[in-house]
Amino acid sequence: MAARTLSVIFQRLSISSKQSGQELLHNPVFGSCLPASWLHTSATLEGIAKFRNPDKYTVKPIGFNKTGGRDHTGRIRTHGRGGGQKQRYRMIAFKRYGPEEGPPVEEKVMKIMYDPNRTANIALVAGQNHKKYITATVNMKEGDIIKSSRHIGRMTVAADEGDAYCLGALPVGTLVNSVELYPGTGGIIARAAGTCCQIIRKAGGQVILQMPSKQQISVSERCVATVGRVSNPNHNKLVLGKAGKLRQLGWRPQSGWWQRKGGWAGRKIKKLPPVKVFLDPARQGTHIDV
Repeated sequence: MAARTLSVIFQRLSISSKQSGQELLHNPVFGSCLPASWLHTSATLEGIAKFRNPDKYTVKPIGFNKTGGRDHTGRIRTHGRGGGQKQRYRMIAFKRYGPEEGPPVEEKVMKIMYDPNRTANIALVAGQNHKKYITATVNMKEGDIIKSSRHIGRMTVAADEGDAYCLGALPVGTLVNSVELYPGTGGIIARAAGTCCQIIRKAGGQVILQMPSKQQISVSERCVATVGRVSNPNHNKLVLGKAGKLRQLGWRPQSGWWQRKGGWAGRKIKKLPPVKVFLDPARQGTHIDV
């Protein structure tokens, strides 16, 4: 009986090779030959848009669907995620660009806000007939005037906290955050709460930065960064107090089978890796001495 069923299935597959898989599954004649367990598939998220993307930038919170750690095929890729309170996404402007020549662009901080999607606080700023969200710094407050410029002059600028300038325009020793790896890509490095990078030295059109991990990287002097340290520095000192708090944050309980790790799991003192160089695409092929 099983051999006969398989022969009928392969015969109909060869006849209906031009039909799509969906048409075959919904064909009542073909579906009657398949066991019910063969038609069970994992749930997919292809038809679900995670973010309801607007056509242009907006400061209105955007609703999005939680995936529970699953990718577009429905398989779990990140374990331990699920549930949690409903959240709405705020579009952060990580690209802070000012003019390359002339006076810098000035914007006013309207409000310092809590963002459920990141550890740092965000600031609503207004200027040039539009509003946007940026990552707030430690000492940023309502009413402050922040500046943005991409001009690199002969003298370094005396920037205030929250200003955005090219790394080549800032003096050595300045603490910066939201640092670009390549000019024009937007802030990537040091965006978490309480983090910052420090300008160590400048050489050959490159700027050497020391990251929070003490590793040093070399980026172009034309990369834009925000002056200061990211807000909410006491985030790592938060006491949850109960397991339900983790569930509200979207973390599911871990496995109950826990055993203490041995000596192999301790911290190892390793030598810091060498300076990683991120060359400006406009200067590819040139020799950079860091």
